[in-house]
Amino acid sequence: MKTEAELASWAATPWPELGLATPEALEASLGEFDAALAAARPEREAWLGRKRGLVTLINQNWLRLAPKEWKPALGAALNALRLRAEERLAATEAQAQPAATAWEDLTLPGRPALAAAMHPMLAVRDEITDIFLRLGYTVADGPEIETEYYNFEALNIPAGHPARDEHDTLYVGPGLPQHLLRTHTSPVQVRIMQHQPPPVRVIVPGRVYRRDTPDASHSPNFHQIEGLAVDRGLHLGHLKGTLDHFARAFFGPGVATRLRPSYFPFTEPSAELDVSCIFCQGSGCRTCKQSGWIEVLGCGMVDPAVFRFAGYDPAEVSGFAFGMGIERLTMLRYDWNDVQRQYAGDLRDLEQFR
Repeated sequence: MKTEAELASWAATPWPELGLATPEALEASLGEFDAALAAARPEREAWLGRKRGLVTLINQNWLRLAPKEWKPALGAALNALRLRAEERLAATEAQAQPAATAWEDLTLPGRPALAAAMHPMLAVRDEITDIFLRLGYTVADGPEIETEYYNFEALNIPAGHPARDEHDTLYVGPGLPQHLLRTHTSPVQVRIMQHQPPPVRVIVPGRVYRRDTPDASHSPNFHQIEGLAVDRGLHLGHLKGTLDHFARAFFGPGVATRLRPSYFPFTEPSAELDVSCIFCQGSGCRTCKQSGWIEVLGCGMVDPAVFRFAGYDPAEVSGFAFGMGIERLTMLRYDWNDVQRQYAGDLRDLEQFR
């Protein structure tokens, strides 16, 4: 590295082709830089710009054309200039930022809080629950991990029934009795009757599980509401009247209902409840498959065998039961054609219910 005396000797040599030819010229430039900072008029582009900034021009017009033996010393000086410019500019820009106030105006309106809305499926569940609560029903609950006895045997579903196969039911480990994820909320019926003498009027909302492949109409887990009424002298007319009331309360006063014969192991006789299509008012459309009717739920009179499993005397009492899928009713309520929309968490679906 050259000594200071040698640098001074070189700087005194005329170099007209260098543009900024002397240390005095460099000091003059630095003086302009400091003056601009003092006047609070620094322009980053003017001093550090990649094309026309002062530091760039010094590099192009002085360092690049200087003799080879002087370039290390001049490069160090140029780097020092760049760091100095960056530090001074950063400090000046920071001082120019408005100071944060340490107080708040309490007279200004508050920021609105974005409250989360209830999921539409849960809103439908609560609406169904409220309808039956007004009829004098109570809400019951039961375990989601059940034994084969309560999920099948006590509901008159014998060994060898297809519903008990692993292709339909999710078993959760070895052991006797074998446990499984309940396939319906009906096991709670038996549990309630074992611990409560008649009369009984309960509804059982809850999550259930089946070995299904997810698609537009199926899911391996979904929600049901089960209903049970047991008393002396109950008959099919009571069931029909109860479900008529529910359909009109949920779908509207103009809806018509019908009971269509069906089969369930735990009810006899069994039926499906259909309502007149809420989209075409019974004239026939794509949703109701041109029939004018939409299936809503399954129901029937409690089979005497179920009463005996629960410890009731079927000669003394009678009752009816019904069960519905909450997701299906949610799809009908909001005209959704894909059950997966209820599980996707898509804000385009959920924010409309805020």
